[in-house]
Amino acid sequence: MYKEFYGFHEKPFSLTPDPAFLYLSKQHEMALTMLNYGLQGEAAISVITGEVGSGKTTLIRELLQASHNGFEVGLISNAHSSFGDLLQWILMAFDIPCDAPDKAGRYQAFVDFLINNYAQNKRTVLIIDEAQNMDIKTLEELRLISNINADKHLVLQLILVGQPELQEILQRHDLRQLAQRVTVDYRLTALSYKETVGYIKHRLFVAGGKETLFDKYATAAIFYHSGGIPRLINTLCDFALVFGFSEGVEVINLDLVLEVIKGKQQGGIFPKITQENAEQTQVKELILKERGIDISQLDLGEDEETIFEL
Repeated sequence: MYKEFYGFHEKPFSLTPDPAFLYLSKQHEMALTMLNYGLQGEAAISVITGEVGSGKTTLIRELLQASHNGFEVGLISNAHSSFGDLLQWILMAFDIPCDAPDKAGRYQAFVDFLINNYAQNKRTVLIIDEAQNMDIKTLEELRLISNINADKHLVLQLILVGQPELQEILQRHDLRQLAQRVTVDYRLTALSYKETVGYIKHRLFVAGGKETLFDKYATAAIFYHSGGIPRLINTLCDFALVFGFSEGVEVINLDLVLEVIKGKQQGGIFPKITQENAEQTQVKELILKERGIDISQLDLGEDEETIFEL
């Protein structure tokens, strides 16, 4: 819709995880480093957590896309509480054919697969995304499966990816045996203001556009109302480009972004800021001082021109 107008060869702020647009902030670079360390260092279990939309899945896509010779990787992309037979999902993740009618037969098929890979000097890695949705029974089953590594030979590595609740679950006393096997553990937090600026410029550049398309006040307002969460940044930036295109605006400014944010909040789904962190407060006060606009106070009532009397 707006790609040609702004000179993009693809949409810069798609919500679909795409490793091509991966912005390695300091913490995302550390998380990726830790994941790679876990793989190369033969960590039995690695855990990456972060808030919704913080970039966890994009990191995993990058890990899968990167060339890891000697690894066979299976991905369970959307774990949930009604998981059923975990082994069945694992077999599907690795495309392991199995007609066994019972769990014992499926377990043996998986063990044979692991032993065959090990004999060929191939490491087997299972990644489970949205792991916080697994119930205690399924996590215990995962622990039992990890017992395959009981001797000195590591034939299976696990990477669990999930929201912060996953950390709380793994701290349960009845899951301590599973938690004690975690070698790598890293938590992603929201982007800082400077990282948000870098993130937006990076995605604009990768898409073929101008890095200066959003002015500094527009970017600051996006940081404030997104809280530095990449998915929310994408949502606001994408809609700002739609609005900008419709109005023929060559540079996305503060007024336009605030119009977008107001519209999103009126829809009732986009989250409102209920508690500011120190950087959000600083950004708000700077804009108030320099532009005389309080970006925290958006009038969500009807526009005057739409109000009429019968």
